[in-house]
Amino acid sequence: MRRSVLLGTGSALPAKCVTNAELAERVDTTDEWIVERTGIRQRYIAGEGETTASLATEAARKACEAAGVEPCDIDLIVLATATPDHTFPATATQVQKRLGCRGGIAFDVHAVCTGFLYAMGVADSMLKNGLGSRALVIGAETFSRILDWEDRTTCVLFGDGAGAVVLEAREGEQERGVIASKLHADGEHKELLYVDGGPSSTGTVGKLRMKGREVFRHAVVNLAEVLGEVLEEAGVAVEQIDWVVPHQANARILDATARKLGLPAEKVVVTVDRHANTSAASVPLALDTAIRDGRIKQGDLVMLEAMGGGFTWGASLLKL
Repeated sequence: MRRSVLLGTGSALPAKCVTNAELAERVDTTDEWIVERTGIRQRYIAGEGETTASLATEAARKACEAAGVEPCDIDLIVLATATPDHTFPATATQVQKRLGCRGGIAFDVHAVCTGFLYAMGVADSMLKNGLGSRALVIGAETFSRILDWEDRTTCVLFGDGAGAVVLEAREGEQERGVIASKLHADGEHKELLYVDGGPSSTGTVGKLRMKGREVFRHAVVNLAEVLGEVLEEAGVAVEQIDWVVPHQANARILDATARKLGLPAEKVVVTVDRHANTSAASVPLALDTAIRDGRIKQGDLVMLEAMGGGFTWGASLLKL
């Protein structure tokens, strides 16, 4: 039996940090209003020369360094993003070029905030089936480029960034690795969270639109259910989980989901206050943060979960 083992993580943030107070100078909002409703205190915004590809490449390099592998050792790159550098080619191929690891497989996955979970599920399956030996799984976004900065209900929620992990296929591995994953989608709710543009529909990039209250309600129910599905498949009790690394959308969603599952707050990794919602980048960003500050250690049982536009949602259980 082959298992996909996580060897290392990395992340990248733009140079510019924007606090709530600074945002309030250009948008009709206040620091108190944002913190009370979201838990967000700051976010990072990509500047000139910073793109999804550049952030993804930086995160990928750091993940390779942490894993102790060279970029040329990577033969599979799966990059999750809703904000690619170009309509095509895939941003993953540009990361591949910048890393200098030619000849392997490289492509993008688009599942918005659940993108990293989808990308990891795809990479895990490909590694288990022998289509690669070592994979870079990346979540990277420059959501600031699709925000309506006149809409204070959405523009305060998002930020830019990237996170990456290196997975390695190992024969006969019984302890470490990806244990179980579940992924879902339901296009019925597209109008609750979407971008009002696209190459085929309008010929424009478009701007993000969201009905926050309805998204919140679906998120709490869907995330609790998918976490339960993964635990059941893995034969693991919720009490056995060492850490939950959730999509960093909103502090209220994190709290409500933890309560619904009976998870203590101290087991949930929270970075939304620092990074805001970075869509597909938020789970790997939070994972890298918690590994580098020493909270998550090798041997820990870690649950990753996310929900995004589509709707898409999913969860993955792994032992580091």
